[in-house]
Amino acid sequence: MTTSATTPMAPTTPATRAPRRVDPSAAVARTTSHSSLQETRVQTLAMAWRALKKMRRKPEQFFDVLIQPLLFTAMFAFVFGGAISGSVSDYLPVLIPGILAQTALTVCMATGVQLREDMDKGVFDRFKSLPIARIAPLAGPMIADLIRYGIASVLTLVTGLLIGYRPGGGVLGCVGGVALTVIAGWSLAWIFTWLGTMARSAQSVQGISMMIMFPLTFLSNAFVPAETLPGWLEVFVKINPVSHVVSAVRDLLNDGAVTAEVGWAVIGCAVVVAIFAPLAVRSYSRKM
Repeated sequence: MTTSATTPMAPTTPATRAPRRVDPSAAVARTTSHSSLQETRVQTLAMAWRALKKMRRKPEQFFDVLIQPLLFTAMFAFVFGGAISGSVSDYLPVLIPGILAQTALTVCMATGVQLREDMDKGVFDRFKSLPIARIAPLAGPMIADLIRYGIASVLTLVTGLLIGYRPGGGVLGCVGGVALTVIAGWSLAWIFTWLGTMARSAQSVQGISMMIMFPLTFLSNAFVPAETLPGWLEVFVKINPVSHVVSAVRDLLNDGAVTAEVGWAVIGCAVVVAIFAPLAVRSYSRKM
């Protein structure tokens, strides 16, 4: 009887696969957030709620909003009223719209400083790992700042009423003037937001912002009529966008009239947003 020997079979080894190459650009494209309009709106409101909670925990952020309108309105009225218009009551129709514009410009200047502080603290490093729209961390705090613009504008107007200002535009004119001031402050804040993404520190943002704020405010028709200035300076005052905002607010507060200046002011605000909002988002995306 013959026995057949079975030969052991060699163990099978799995076939080795070639290493898979990952295209870096494709990987970035798959992880980059492409939020819809609805998602962008929700994310922006979430960032606005975060900014509001910061304001509640840091009430010192309201010092410039609460104190500056009271101080500047009373100081400019009683110091310059008699010299420019002959009396404080005659100067208030000229002064109050100018103080509104100055207050909005000063308050929105803090937007860029706070943004730069958050970026220096590493807060935005956390945002870059989230699948959110790039504009949400920028637009959210600016929506929250609308409350600060509104408080500053209302306090300025109330201070003027307490010292004798009587707006001829009535309630509707006052509401329109305050609303236009808030819109102007929000649009100009995009300039300082862009500066916040470009500058290297919060101190440099504040310094650059002051260099922008003072010429725009004091080289305008906010405190003195443009006709009383030298010819070359009068030309600059007339093309200064702040002058258009001040003239529009004067027409609303003093006369209750929606004039061409109101239209030019709204168009100017839209142009500022159209230019500086994309610049701010692009600069922020590069920093990310």
